[in-house]
Amino acid sequence: MDKMLSTIEGSIGYLIFNNPEKHNAVSLEMWDATDAILDAFESDPNVRVVVLTGAGGKSFVSGADISKFEKERGSADATKHYNARIRAIYERIDQFPKPTIAQVDGYCIGGGLNLAVCCDIRICSSKSKFAMPAAKLALGYPFPAIQRLINAIGPSNAKYLMFTAERIDAETAYRMGFVQAVHDESTLEQEVASIASQIGNNAPLTVKAMKYIATQVLSEPQYRDLDQCDALVDACFTSDDYKEGRTAFMEKRAPQFKGA
Repeated sequence: MDKMLSTIEGSIGYLIFNNPEKHNAVSLEMWDATDAILDAFESDPNVRVVVLTGAGGKSFVSGADISKFEKERGSADATKHYNARIRAIYERIDQFPKPTIAQVDGYCIGGGLNLAVCCDIRICSSKSKFAMPAAKLALGYPFPAIQRLINAIGPSNAKYLMFTAERIDAETAYRMGFVQAVHDESTLEQEVASIASQIGNNAPLTVKAMKYIATQVLSEPQYRDLDQCDALVDACFTSDDYKEGRTAFMEKRAPQFKGA
């Protein structure tokens, strides 16, 4: 059984963690497959938004696959390689040029929470549970993961989750700002698809520029590429889509954007 799946529906690319018997715990092999799927989505102009989700209806991602630890983290060198690989994939999702949505249905724990916070938008079912249990397991949590969590929900909420290792429900996650919407389990997929389609119907160059600039805002000032920010904005105003947007507005019809 393939433990990483992908499918494309219209402008939406779905990346699916398919290890339900282990609550979608992720091995190094699965992370490698994730990278390959992201390569395909990034290069496909028809994919305008990516939805990350877990199979089985019980978990988004529950963290690392502990059964693989001896093989993947059995030595100091192996652990170093593993940690570097995981940080790289989280960074890639965080910096992915197209919008990303975490569709959470069930448990979103540890590495799963870290994965979700790398996404631009998080939408969950009412049964979902969230936790960062590192303090109960004596695990170290790296700077980028904590930085992203603080950026998402603020220092006090992040510290509460980290220090207590408490498991919170969907409504608490919503009040904290970790998720942007909570839906019934039966309508979650439909609601996420609706939001993703809404994003996909918008001007791709504008959305790309907005995402890049938003990412730059959250980065350290010395690392910001303001010239690239300006270039992406300029590209919007010189695009055929800009002409199409104006024309569609005057003609009172929905625009048909091409991303060019």
